[in-house]
Amino acid sequence: MVEDEARSLKRRHLVYYLEVYDDEANELLGHLVDITTSGLKLVSKQRIPAGRIYRLRMMLPEGYFAQKDLYFEAKSMWSSNDINPDFYDTGFSAATVDHDTKEIIHSLVRRLSFND
Repeated sequence: MVEDEARSLKRRHLVYYLEVYDDEANELLGHLVDITTSGLKLVSKQRIPAGRIYRLRMMLPEGYFAQKDLYFEAKSMWSSNDINPDFYDTGFSAATVDHDTKEIIHSLVRRLSFND
């Protein structure tokens, strides 16, 4: 099945490239390219291996939310070269996101996404 055919939620591109960390290793994984309540795509300098579950910490933009970080688990599903050969794109599935996290993601999309 083609990746776009499997996606039921439209990916939304945000105005900010928010930083996303591997919270367990306390290392920057990459920057958020797009997001839905069931997954996200990061761009990074390093290839992120597929098939691993990460505890992610996403830095939220200042002035929009009471909290500064959003925590959730997501599984890396694929990784490929970005259009820029110095970077990689990685898709993550976040199938078990709780209600509060979904609300923050909806708010991010509403407030900070491009009108497309």
